[in-house]
Amino acid sequence: MDSTSNTPQTPATPEVPMAVSDQQNSALLDDTITFLTASTPANAGEQGRIEIDRWEAVLAASDRPGLAKIKQELAQLNTLLADAKTPAHDIAEILATLGAETAKVADEAAGEYQVPLSNLSKLLIKAGSSLSR
Repeated sequence: MDSTSNTPQTPATPEVPMAVSDQQNSALLDDTITFLTASTPANAGEQGRIEIDRWEAVLAASDRPGLAKIKQELAQLNTLLADAKTPAHDIAEILATLGAETAKVADEAAGEYQVPLSNLSKLLIKAGSSLSR
């Protein structure tokens, strides 16, 4: 094979959305709220990336409309947290956006999710605010 030959492409493995129960959604919300309440944003990089990975998997499995901006911001936040030299201000902006988008979802959420999502929104905004100082 020479350098001008086409490189064989491995077919992409189709992603099969995972099924996420209400109990799992509630547990993830509780875990994230606990994480944001217990940790300071300045030292939460690795654990924060774990939480983001969990959320990305759950949101990828969701057929709920209006999550595109949250998915995009989570991916960006994950990238920023991977680099220890990322300015805190950049992370703060994404956290504020995530908080605002989460508030929109909370306003439209049904039943038992409205309050925890609203709390998550407030905690994301608070974390962003504390980083921007």
